[in-house]
Amino acid sequence: MRNKIEYLLKHNEIILTIYKKVFSFIFKVLGLFIPIKENLILFSANSQRYNDSPRAIYEKMKQDNELKDKYTYVWALDKPGEYDIPYEHIEIKADTLKYFVYCLKAKYWITSVNIERGLKFKKKQTKFLNTWHGTAINKMGNSIEGRNDFDWSDTDFVCYANDGEIEIYKECFNTTNDNMIPTGLPRNDELYLVDEKKKQELRKKLNIPENKKVILYAPTWRDSNDFGENYVLTPPIDWDKWKKQLGEEYVFLLRTHPYTTKLMNVEFNDFVRNYTSYPSINELLMVADILISDYSSTLLDYCILERPMFCFGYDYEEYTKIRGFYYDISKELPNGVTKTEDELINQIKNIDFEKESEKTKKFKSKHVQYGGNATQICIDKMFRNK
Repeated sequence: MRNKIEYLLKHNEIILTIYKKVFSFIFKVLGLFIPIKENLILFSANSQRYNDSPRAIYEKMKQDNELKDKYTYVWALDKPGEYDIPYEHIEIKADTLKYFVYCLKAKYWITSVNIERGLKFKKKQTKFLNTWHGTAINKMGNSIEGRNDFDWSDTDFVCYANDGEIEIYKECFNTTNDNMIPTGLPRNDELYLVDEKKKQELRKKLNIPENKKVILYAPTWRDSNDFGENYVLTPPIDWDKWKKQLGEEYVFLLRTHPYTTKLMNVEFNDFVRNYTSYPSINELLMVADILISDYSSTLLDYCILERPMFCFGYDYEEYTKIRGFYYDISKELPNGVTKTEDELINQIKNIDFEKESEKTKKFKSKHVQYGGNATQICIDKMFRNK
């Protein structure tokens, strides 16, 4: 039901307008009767799970002797009680009346998606940090045809990873020069610290055979074609062919986007392994020797590690027409856009790791200019006025 409602709001301008005006008014009025609690922090991550940059900020605050006991920490989740969240905190179910009441009570909002769920009821006293959940690559927000309703002008802090994102975020979210902070994504700080020892520890944890290298396939989601009932991913891959040609040297880890509800044409085995529900995508990135994605900002995360990566854009022309990009990925990405599985398999079979790593390093220098200490910067901005 929730998927259908979200689909309807995204694809029907009249319903979206009514929703925004009516519920924004309701919560603004309700807020007049709910006082701000000065020590209350509300965390909400992408897909309403315990993940992403809000998780990194929360855990670092809980390890800070000055801050850990100073605040009440509240997590808004899709399934309260199902996540192993450390330290003392409160859990509430996202998008319920109780959730919106906590929004109105909390002095601090920390999110990687949208606390107000498309509405406008933020109080002037509320301090709002939005880390977002990816570095810009495909069009989003007001950049998408038919959308002009995103307005982050009253968000106090918005993280960005490269200078080109300043104008992009102004266009797609109506940010201002004053609320943009050059940090990178807090969730990616740990990617700057990976060494061979850490990688080997993760290989053991994930039961990767000692004689195999790791390919991680992490595609983005595709919009629903049944009015929000399902979000299906059907990559044109002959998995037997991949195993036959690459199985002696590699294992293949599959990690789909959280919005993907159905994955078609895949039979998992000792070569193709399902890691969609694995709690930490960063650990999968750390252990991967090669990343295959498509139009996901995962490419911008993985490039921090300076390892080979490929864009498998089997529906590139169609996706370009429907969604579009902020720059020509066929020219900017280290290996452009690979459109067929045969071409992709051949690239992997003949890979020069050193050469490919240099391509990724060059891409990183342009598109991920900032990062490594984002979590601390965000905490200092929000709670220490630095």
